[in-house]
Amino acid sequence: MTDETMTIREMCDAFDVTPRTLRFYESKELLFPIREGQKRLFTRRDRARLKLILRGKRFGVSLEELRQLLDLYDIGDQQNAQLQASYEVGLKRLAEMESQRDALNTAISDLRDQLKWGEEMLASMNASRDAAE
Repeated sequence: MTDETMTIREMCDAFDVTPRTLRFYESKELLFPIREGQKRLFTRRDRARLKLILRGKRFGVSLEELRQLLDLYDIGDQQNAQLQASYEVGLKRLAEMESQRDALNTAISDLRDQLKWGEEMLASMNASRDAAE
């Protein structure tokens, strides 16, 4: 490996991903390694893109949205469009995640109430059974 390129194994080790993952991202035109026969060499740009892909995935951003955001890097405006679009996608995902969290909190509360009711019913049934014996 040089400072400029990494092999697929080095990428896997550095980013804790599988070769299959890297090939998948390549097939989706998210990464563009240099091909030397069967060998793939990943550039600094690929590493930066992979870092952003993995971060985006963690936040639930779709691969298509990620591809569009990554493609904005090349339009020549010092990444202003990319940063603005990324910020807007981030705001949207944050709102979606907060909504999901709120729905989950409501479901958890409802389930706790149901379990408490079930616990009380079981205790009542067991007390009635014990009294009859």
